[in-house]
Amino acid sequence: MKKVRLLATAAMGLEALVAREVKDLGYTDVTVENGKVMFDADVSAIPRLNLWLRTADRVKVIVGEFEAKTFDDLFEQTKALNWEDYIPEDGAFPVIGKSVKSKLYSVPDCQRLVKKAVAEKLKQKHGVAINMPETGAMYKIEVALLKDKVTLTLDSSGSGLHKRGYRLRQGEAPLKETLAAALVMLTNWKPDYPLVDLFCGSGTILIEAALIGQNIAPGFNREFASEAWDFIPGELWEQAFDEAEKLANYDQPLDITGTDLDPKMIEIAKDNAVEAGLADLITFKQMQARDFHPKKDNGYLITNPPYGERLNEEDEVKQMYRDLGKSMALNSTWSSYVLTSHEQFEKLFGLKATKKRKLFNGFIKVDYYQYFGRHNK
Repeated sequence: MKKVRLLATAAMGLEALVAREVKDLGYTDVTVENGKVMFDADVSAIPRLNLWLRTADRVKVIVGEFEAKTFDDLFEQTKALNWEDYIPEDGAFPVIGKSVKSKLYSVPDCQRLVKKAVAEKLKQKHGVAINMPETGAMYKIEVALLKDKVTLTLDSSGSGLHKRGYRLRQGEAPLKETLAAALVMLTNWKPDYPLVDLFCGSGTILIEAALIGQNIAPGFNREFASEAWDFIPGELWEQAFDEAEKLANYDQPLDITGTDLDPKMIEIAKDNAVEAGLADLITFKQMQARDFHPKKDNGYLITNPPYGERLNEEDEVKQMYRDLGKSMALNSTWSSYVLTSHEQFEKLFGLKATKKRKLFNGFIKVDYYQYFGRHNK
């Protein structure tokens, strides 16, 4: 079976989690760098990774890596790569790019040269004198330059992996599905423990938790660009989907609840849960966070409350954090996990976090405050 070098991209702070997911799927000798996880695997890994990775942004195939300080270097070394092993005669191959701290800083020029070099190589292979038709499947190429090192990749995912297909509607500042999954996976929550999000918004954290709880592959209900790639046999996709179906535990009971003060968000969250096929597993209700009084022990609060970044919301958010701290202090067996950019959160919550983890919510630098409860046996 064809071997490929793969790159799973990750948001800053989530690289180790993506690497753990990759290893859990059986792929070893993993290299972790800022924003990316790299490893070698059979081509069968492409369907499996796209289906199963919960916290990665994309899965890319690395076609080549080299140093280039001149445009001639970039053109000749790109042309020397085995593009014909990946892109068929009718393949569409748009080129995107980025350049950081490199002599070749003009991204449009780099894109144009890579496009020309790949086209020349494919013309040689197929004996074509005119431009390639590009009427077939999509093989999006990225040329990424970092300190004069060039990495050329093919994007196997298409739409970003955070696009699971269930989010019909969302609020003003939606949490990416990949980050929501990470927030759950960074806890030691298990499916037999209660889980609550008191600021559930469009329900993303809870839907991701339900997918994790029943071991449902997050990409099961969407399509990927590489499903149409010639060099990946169709039976490998069939096997990957069959594996996902067999490993799902649809009979696993879950105790998951979402609350929000805004009744419109509750309706949005319900609609999204229906679209995800998880409506019967998640309870949603309109409620103030301060009114939360759990009836069960050993539960988990995982939440992404408002950050108070607008001046007119600052006092309201501060009081919200105080109320949340008082409520959770009455439930010593519960663990609390709160994502916020508010620098005074611990003081307002009334307790120093057991652990803190730095993450990014989009471009906002945030902390994930973790308070471990004292579980009853």
